[in-house]
Amino acid sequence: MNVRIYTDGGSRGNPGPSASGAVIFALDETVEGEVLAEVMKYLGKTTNNQAEYTAIVIGLEKAAELGATGVELFMDSELAVKQLKGQYKVKNAEIAKRFLEVKNLTHKFEWVTYTHVRRENNKHADSLVNKCLDAEGC
Repeated sequence: MNVRIYTDGGSRGNPGPSASGAVIFALDETVEGEVLAEVMKYLGKTTNNQAEYTAIVIGLEKAAELGATGVELFMDSELAVKQLKGQYKVKNAEIAKRFLEVKNLTHKFEWVTYTHVRRENNKHADSLVNKCLDAEGC
């Protein structure tokens, strides 16, 4: 089974209260476009970039749980996409930890792609982040 994951992370203040969200869609023809799962995580006080990476981690963890073999990742963090594709170096120590988590998780799949999307094309994942932040936990 192949999936498409939209991820987003956000903080109110940078650093500030933060949360991550991911939406997993089916990619296979029989159920293409079906939402398979939504995941959210409240992070407490952290940075926006840490929240973005945590969203990728929780999305990949859930995809592995669901038995996905291939993953298309879509996110509105251009920094994360370029770092994961090897176009930018990871200089921040905390981000480097999350980066390694993502890279280790990708070994659970036959293939993973990374695509940057404009914020307005990532509304579902963004809504999960805001829902979690508004509740101050999810």
